[in-house]
Amino acid sequence: MTSDAMSRVAYTIHGIMSRLLGVLLLVAGANCMYASNSAVVDLRPNNFDNLVLNSDHIWVVEFYAPWCGHCQQLTPEYDKAATALKGVVKVGAVNADEHKSLGSKYGVRGFPTIKIFGLDKKPEDYNGPRSAAGIVDAALNAASQKVRRALGGKTSGGESKSKDSKDVIELTDENFDKTVLNSEDMWLVEFYAPWCGHCKNLAPEWATAATELKGKVKLGALDATVNTLKASKYEIKGYPTIKFFAPGKKDADSMQDYDGGRTSGDIVNWALEKLAENIPAPEVVQITSEKKLRAACEDKPICVVSVLPHILDCQSDCRNGYLKTLSTLGEKYKKKMWGWVWAEAGAQPHIEDALEIGGFGYPALAAVNIKKMKYSLLKGSFSYDGINEFLRDLSYGRGGTAPLKGAQLPVIIEATPWDGKDAEPPQEEEIDLSDVNLDDKDEL
Repeated sequence: MTSDAMSRVAYTIHGIMSRLLGVLLLVAGANCMYASNSAVVDLRPNNFDNLVLNSDHIWVVEFYAPWCGHCQQLTPEYDKAATALKGVVKVGAVNADEHKSLGSKYGVRGFPTIKIFGLDKKPEDYNGPRSAAGIVDAALNAASQKVRRALGGKTSGGESKSKDSKDVIELTDENFDKTVLNSEDMWLVEFYAPWCGHCKNLAPEWATAATELKGKVKLGALDATVNTLKASKYEIKGYPTIKFFAPGKKDADSMQDYDGGRTSGDIVNWALEKLAENIPAPEVVQITSEKKLRAACEDKPICVVSVLPHILDCQSDCRNGYLKTLSTLGEKYKKKMWGWVWAEAGAQPHIEDALEIGGFGYPALAAVNIKKMKYSLLKGSFSYDGINEFLRDLSYGRGGTAPLKGAQLPVIIEATPWDGKDAEPPQEEEIDLSDVNLDDKDEL
């Protein structure tokens, strides 16, 4: 074969190979919906763990199929979001039609599915708008949570220095109404910025206050630089700003400014004062079942237990007088968040035995700490002044305590609630003499 012929053959082969390579590249491109210069990272089984799970970055990951029409519609918005988030949050995409193992691993059942790998790399489904703005907002919120956790700093062992924000509820534009406005609880909400020095100083105080107020007042935190809808709604112009939402039913305008100090003690005292202003006096509950007792007392620091005289010994006017005294004192001490219960003499013998009440007669009263299984018995008069002095001393840590007999909650007997009426005196039994033999009359 001449050199010219060989050259022509080589040229032909080169052309075929070039066209074949072009076809292969075209096919490969058809399976990847994002251009090679896109900010969207192509994720595969051989790079997923290293890039996503083993990194310190927040990742937004789309699982798609090239033939999926919704995926094709999402592509320009997702690409736009990736560009906007460049340098802040990583954005990737998995062809889950080709790499079924990844889709199966993360429970992908439809396309497109978007998951955010945020704190602890536990993926959370993104269910927001399929727009660049929606994806960016969700990504920045995930990033803000990571920054928020870091505000408290780390110890050398990698754990938080303190409890940090475990009792502070993270709020967003998406969950604010449901979490705060639709609840009956009292709320204090901090609007902060991650870069704000005063916010960093407040963070440990806010966390401590949240723990101390747990079960009484809820504390939340909202990154106002990310959740701009609520920040704008409540006219947040500086950081940190704290807003107060009173207990009970709320609407979008149920908000007041917090005007207290910035230490945990200041926050707790301010919250308890507001709570006392907004809560009714506790109900004095009759002990008719264990459920009733637990509901009234179990989560309270102290439960005031009274045993009132039997209704035959103290009719409705008398009993209502005692209950009125207890209710008045409940109003006076409502800020203490104590429980108030009562039982009729003899109706709950196990309680009387555990508190050693019966020997002093009735009415009687004891203050019980159910968690510590200790109690203190009223030795003075069962009157407003007598009980008030007893409870005041108790508040100041004065007065002796004793362990609850048996060191456990006494057995509660199911009882019928008092109907508020006087008791009917027992009827004397009449003897029918019609069948009595007259010969036996001397024996009557």
